[in-house]
Amino acid sequence: MLLVDDQELVRSGLRRILRRKDGFVIVGECADGSEVPGAVAEHTPDVVLMDLRMKKVDGIRATRDLRSAAQPPPVLVLTTFDDDDLLSGSLRAGAAGFILKDSPAEDLIRAVRTVAEGGACLDPAVTGRVLATYHTVAPSSDGDGNRLTELTARELDVLALIGRGLSNSEIGRELGISGVTVKSHVGHIFLKLDLRDRAAAIVYAFDHGIVSPGDTGPDRGPAV
Repeated sequence: MLLVDDQELVRSGLRRILRRKDGFVIVGECADGSEVPGAVAEHTPDVVLMDLRMKKVDGIRATRDLRSAAQPPPVLVLTTFDDDDLLSGSLRAGAAGFILKDSPAEDLIRAVRTVAEGGACLDPAVTGRVLATYHTVAPSSDGDGNRLTELTARELDVLALIGRGLSNSEIGRELGISGVTVKSHVGHIFLKLDLRDRAAAIVYAFDHGIVSPGDTGPDRGPAV
């Protein structure tokens, strides 16, 4: 993984948490977003842990620049409680999720693993506020709500549960279907709605009124 934060103290703390014995290999570090493209090209990390507030190039621009690459690694954003506008911007830029800097170590470890495996991670402590900000600042204006008519009733059920933060296994239990079937539905949803990943599906569900911020429970944990 690649660590991106302008504070050496923060990067040092992350190194102590994300240890090799737990399956993490930190292949590089950046102190500014301007360094990210070169570091990613050199080290090809499986996931980027990205700060938002940096002096030259912030995390939003760095994330957006990465998404334009042919095979960009997923980005997990590190944030503080007062970053709602920046977090909504990071989602629009293509981040796979976000987690608070003061989260317990086990939550950070779980979040990194989830994102590295292709999942999404939206910290429940701020998800409702951030998605409300996303909806206010960037409401859907391209008419893509009409694409919902392309989904089957079961796919709409699955999308709603994704929006509530359930994993594939939890969706399977909720709907009484197999994990393979859930994965197939998720793939069809992504294709029909032109969504790049699970984080985009969560945002889409909120943005189109399929779920509301209050539907995401704070006791669910960060991995979704």
